[in-house]
Amino acid sequence: MARMNRLKGGRGYSVPRDADSRHDIVFCATLTAAIRLARRCVLGDSSVQMRKLILVTSLLLAVHIALLFTRRSAKAEGKETSSVRIGIVLDVGGRGDKSFNDGAYAGADSATRMLGSNIRFIEPGEGADREAGLRLLAAEGMNLVIGVGFIFTDDLANLAKEYPNTAFAGIDYALATDANGNVIPPPPNVAALKFREEEGSYLVGALAALVGHSKKVGFVGGMDIPLIHKFEAGYRAGVKKVCPDCQIIAQYAGVTPDAFKNPGKGKELALSQYNQGVEVIFHAAGSTGQGVFEAARATNKLAIGVDSDQNDEAPGHVLTSMVKGVNTVTFDAIRRVQNHTFKGGIYSFGLKEGGVGYIYDNRNRALIPDSVHARVEELKQEIIAGRIKVPSTR
Repeated sequence: MARMNRLKGGRGYSVPRDADSRHDIVFCATLTAAIRLARRCVLGDSSVQMRKLILVTSLLLAVHIALLFTRRSAKAEGKETSSVRIGIVLDVGGRGDKSFNDGAYAGADSATRMLGSNIRFIEPGEGADREAGLRLLAAEGMNLVIGVGFIFTDDLANLAKEYPNTAFAGIDYALATDANGNVIPPPPNVAALKFREEEGSYLVGALAALVGHSKKVGFVGGMDIPLIHKFEAGYRAGVKKVCPDCQIIAQYAGVTPDAFKNPGKGKELALSQYNQGVEVIFHAAGSTGQGVFEAARATNKLAIGVDSDQNDEAPGHVLTSMVKGVNTVTFDAIRRVQNHTFKGGIYSFGLKEGGVGYIYDNRNRALIPDSVHARVEELKQEIIAGRIKVPSTR
């Protein structure tokens, strides 16, 4: 199949943390501390705490002023830096996750090089830092503020109302429904960038069942939430389409965002499944998936990557990767703001739009027989034509 745009040529890579990112983390942490101290001052009556608040606030202002002079501007190859300013707050796991965040970074990097985009990144730590990071960018007058990951949904919705003239975009924005089950649209200045992950997962499910030498396949999810259930639901449907009597063993790493950054847990779950006779495991678990690759190498079995081409994590043991065009939608959102064509609303990207897919190239072709590849391609066309409806819930 025609390959989707790959991150830096399609290979997982680690992006070094720059000074701007570290400065932003310090600023957000200081802001959070000031807010917490202010709350204590309101509840208490200590003049000492008030003096501490004044000191922290002064430090906050000093840090912010310093950042205005030390923050580096984006540099483009052969392009003048755009006057449009873009701010991006990354998801749990940060840069170097060789998955979701690196996809967003790659899309922004392309915009910097090709469009001359002026982009700043914030890589938060704790939950409060995420909201503070978004607020910082909005308060500084960014033309577009992007939150990378479903976890930003509530913060984006709230800030969009406070800053109605700022464009916001949420990758994997989680849509709510009303009492009648109708989808509640995001605020008018928010673009909800959604993927039909179940469609790509369907294809790798069929591939896993057709390539596996047993009738057992595995799934390791990160956080046990509806978003990751979409991956599992599509995967199950794809397996059952080509192997109705196959067994799917599905497990999750946890119920908090930390479930996306626990490679040790990922390895534990994967080894358990491999030891039960599973030959292929599909992970949708962020950096927790690194443990799945370790288990695949240790047992000489196969794993399926997610979000970007993860072949480099375990060459010879990565059957394929279910890729999401996080880079593509990030670039597109930035381009639309710079072209003044940005509109809020719900945007959905599936196989038809090139938003999801799977990797098939000279690095994994030896693992996939021609007949299997042909069968998966047939299923892909059936989905695009609407003749196969892939479930998105378990």
